[in-house]
Amino acid sequence: MKVKDFDFELPEKLIAQEPMEPRDESRLMVINKIEDKIEDKIFKEIVDYFDPGDTLVRNNTKVIPARLFGHKEKTGGKVEILLLNQVKLDRWETLVRANGKVKIGTRIVFGNEELVAEVKDMTDFGGRVVEFEYDGVFEEILDQLGNMPLPPYITKELDDADKYQTVYAKKRGAAAAPTAGLHFTDNLLAQIKDKGVNIVDVTLHVGLGTFRPVKVDTIEEHDMHSEYYEISEETAQIINETKKRGNKVFSVGTTSTRTLETVADENGKVKASKGWTDIFIYPGYEFKLVDALITNFHLPQSTLVMLVSAFAGKDLTMRAYQQAVEEEYRFYSFGDGMLII
Repeated sequence: MKVKDFDFELPEKLIAQEPMEPRDESRLMVINKIEDKIEDKIFKEIVDYFDPGDTLVRNNTKVIPARLFGHKEKTGGKVEILLLNQVKLDRWETLVRANGKVKIGTRIVFGNEELVAEVKDMTDFGGRVVEFEYDGVFEEILDQLGNMPLPPYITKELDDADKYQTVYAKKRGAAAAPTAGLHFTDNLLAQIKDKGVNIVDVTLHVGLGTFRPVKVDTIEEHDMHSEYYEISEETAQIINETKKRGNKVFSVGTTSTRTLETVADENGKVKASKGWTDIFIYPGYEFKLVDALITNFHLPQSTLVMLVSAFAGKDLTMRAYQQAVEEEYRFYSFGDGMLII
């Protein structure tokens, strides 16, 4: 299957630079797969699509201030580091930008030497493995020196870093937000819960996959980078009971979806687990667990568009995207939402 088959023209003006206020006032495109129908709604109306006994699964990962600006200890050359995955205690896989080469052994200084990183290895995706040296608590130093890692297509500076976090963000570790969840407010979640819907959390620390473009010609050649996930015993039990009753599992975002499809067996049953997933979902994939998908509008030719196409069908997805462009929906992280049922 060709990557170019998932391309579409997107005017730059449709790339949202800041979130809607309040969050749940963004637009919502509802795609009904069975009826082959597309409707325009407001996101807070999503509550109407739940039945008592359904379960909403969301990703509670929290974005860390993962972008660090420093300089080489020897030459003073500027270096930018983006933290991706924590390999072990003080070792991280990173993306590095610098004017010159950043070789193994290079030492990078941040702030007033409160934090120093030494390059220990190369990664298979062109990044670097670094080991940090510091006195004190790493998270506190990172909060002091780090910056929120906004995607490159958002050029407007945020006046509040929490705008790039979901209201239920809890477990630190992501290099990017699970953006479908940005639409939810505490009030909307309370309305959904009051309807008799279960709300449960999984964790997937969003990493390189969000930043990595598909550079091959055919989908099958693309390799997804691994991301860490967790699903608890309580969450697994509630999901299994939901499916047993014949109710629906609503997944908030592609990250929750990839987590659920990773842990589900061939019968759609899940069990508590933690580990790393590199699952790549594209048309032809048979979903084992997820019944409804809540997502955003994604980049052309991205793995996210491919996942949505697998869930809704490629033709219906591309038709919906064309309609979204024509009707000037807002795209990407701070853009509008989509519900596929």
